[in-house]
Amino acid sequence: MLTGQPTAEIESGFISDDALNDSDIAYFRHLICEVPERREALEKKLHTLIERPLSQLDLVECAIILIGAYEILFRPDIPDGVAINEAVEMAHLFGAKDSYKFVNGVLDRLSGDRGKAKH
Repeated sequence: MLTGQPTAEIESGFISDDALNDSDIAYFRHLICEVPERREALEKKLHTLIERPLSQLDLVECAIILIGAYEILFRPDIPDGVAINEAVEMAHLFGAKDSYKFVNGVLDRLSGDRGKAKH
């Protein structure tokens, strides 16, 4: 688990926020369950693309990258470009000033590597 909090606590903290009224709550629940379950596989793949351990990244940046990587690797119904664009938007909203550049670069490389493996 990224924050060490139980998923129910994370869910209640976000779902009670009025700013999420237009959000897809079912997909949010899916992410807070699936991303932690697949974290080891995600980190293994990301380790080849990032020069430092994920534990050294800002928590928000790390969470955004893990979600984007999850969508690229485990959600074939979501186009890679959509996953990357959504992650970049989250980084603009919640990340440090230029974190979106790092997020974009990592996920773009992940998408490219995955695309090469398909051929």
